[in-house]
Amino acid sequence: MSDLFQVGVPIWFIKDVFKTMRTADWHTYQVLTKRPDRMKDVISKHLKWVEDARHIWIGVSVENRKQGVPRIKALRETPAAVRFLSIEPLLEDIGTINLQGIHWVIVGGESGPHARPMREEWVLSIRDQCKAAKVPFFFKQWGGTRKHITGRTLRGRTFDEYPIP
Repeated sequence: MSDLFQVGVPIWFIKDVFKTMRTADWHTYQVLTKRPDRMKDVISKHLKWVEDARHIWIGVSVENRKQGVPRIKALRETPAAVRFLSIEPLLEDIGTINLQGIHWVIVGGESGPHARPMREEWVLSIRDQCKAAKVPFFFKQWGGTRKHITGRTLRGRTFDEYPIP
């Protein structure tokens, strides 16, 4: 796993990867990046057809306000049939986010031995914003050093909503 849109990845390679995804349209692909400006540029110039490919979902990582939230604007401007936010690990309250043009939101906590805690009120704020905007909300996990113990229920239930492409 890597970021397909990092600077070192040549455009010809990105085009080949997307060509494979286009051909194997019986799969659903989730393409996630922390480099939305390059993604927007490459897709807009070389892969405009992605806008109609309902089996290719384009997303950005949103971990905090400073680096993560600004990525949403570039995602919104990227031609894609399905756009999603991977808000994980959620490291702080990201405030009010503009969900216009976003089709799915995933939220999760950090896991592993040095996992930083995630607060319930941050998750609830995002869930409520999704509900108000009618954007499907998927709660992945609380995270922590023992994620199998902390689980993935939020207020007593699981949230497994998906977009309908």
